[in-house]
Amino acid sequence: MLSPETITAIADELAAAERDRTTVPLLTARHPEMAVEDAYAVQNEWRRRGTAAGRRPVGRKIGLTSKVMQAATGITEPDYGAIFADMVFENGSVVEHARFSNVRIEVELAFVLREPLAGPHVSIFDVLRATEYVVPALEILSSRIEMQGRTIVDTISDNAAMGAMVVGGNPVRVDEVDLRWVAALLYRNETIEESGVAAAVLNHPASGVAWLAQKLAQHDDHLAAGEIVLAGSFTRPMWVHPGDTVLADYGRLGTISCRFV
Repeated sequence: MLSPETITAIADELAAAERDRTTVPLLTARHPEMAVEDAYAVQNEWRRRGTAAGRRPVGRKIGLTSKVMQAATGITEPDYGAIFADMVFENGSVVEHARFSNVRIEVELAFVLREPLAGPHVSIFDVLRATEYVVPALEILSSRIEMQGRTIVDTISDNAAMGAMVVGGNPVRVDEVDLRWVAALLYRNETIEESGVAAAVLNHPASGVAWLAQKLAQHDDHLAAGEIVLAGSFTRPMWVHPGDTVLADYGRLGTISCRFV
């Protein structure tokens, strides 16, 4: 385990990288003894600082839940990160590309909770009962740690590469649609680049939310009523550049788009 001083120093380094839109060298190359719990300690310090500065927590993201994402990153276990209100964009937003580093887009479903989820035994059925509605979402990835050779420890420390999210489309209740078969087509500048089905996320996107509740319980934390949870991507991440327009078509759940400048 890393010392509290080292945890603070790493958090300082990542805060500077986020502020300056730069990338820092791999943490695991410089701290080979660093473990998953150390990484979450770094992330929690980042979250604590954001809350202390007046940023409002609104939810969590889950990453690396599908085989396509694990194959794209070389990391074979899920992780999670925090979402603040200033990281949430409306459908059709114009997004400043330079606000982020190593910018990519993922296609996801977001669960908005009506009831809290807590404890080590939360099941997919608990998630479905607690969910007010599900809505299409795009996650904007931003990596403040160099990409090549990253491990789960690097990614967790970097708030699971969470940059921002775009929410849109048609909210639906969980009994109105078979969530496993929600599909999306991802376009960049009117050309289709990726497609996927939500069942790619642990066989059911609600399984990712159950995993998150179980994981948070290990850290004496839980999901609160009203939180929004990004359940994990069911396409590979797509690189985007200034001038790109992104659109995801979810069929009956509608479309969601943004433009980078």
